[in-house]
Amino acid sequence: MSSFLKNNATLIKALKKGNTDAYTYLVDAYHQKLCVYAFSLSHDHYYAEDIVQNVFFKVWQKRKKLKEDFNIQGFLYKLVYNEFIDLYRKEKAVMSLEKKYIEALDTVINEDDNNSVLEQLISLVKDEIENLPPKYKQTFLLSKQEGLTNIEIADYLNVSIKTVEAQMTKAFSIIREKVGEKTNGILFLLFGQKQLSKNF
Repeated sequence: MSSFLKNNATLIKALKKGNTDAYTYLVDAYHQKLCVYAFSLSHDHYYAEDIVQNVFFKVWQKRKKLKEDFNIQGFLYKLVYNEFIDLYRKEKAVMSLEKKYIEALDTVINEDDNNSVLEQLISLVKDEIENLPPKYKQTFLLSKQEGLTNIEIADYLNVSIKTVEAQMTKAFSIIREKVGEKTNGILFLLFGQKQLSKNF
């Protein structure tokens, strides 16, 4: 592939002209990276592939509207995120996830009318988070408190995505073992809307 395509502005100019070599370069250079990012959002390999395919299709379809000062990489990642939101809203997965946590929250509130009991549960979850092994705790808080995706955490900690997933799963299991089925509701109370984008 011609080296000139590696230049951001030149690549976009070529795409706008309908240069198929430029499009092939774009797909080759970013397909795998975008699939990894899409999977970190969807936790589903099939959805991730669909999302990325849709993104590349839309880029080609609307190539004449591209601006030469675009950061093509940032632009592609943003498109993947937007496609993820659109696809999941169409599939009602976001609504389903929201319902799951609202039901969990309702369970906590309805069964624990006594505020002191609810406060004890919240305190228990906080203590369990504090007592997690250091690496698990760091990963868990980056996800739940800071709202980072698995791929962002992996990049930040310089570890693999599988390591992040394993640490998150283990951390959640430790907390759930102590708190039980009300864990999701308590985490929702502690970390709010960020819980809606996380799926264990």
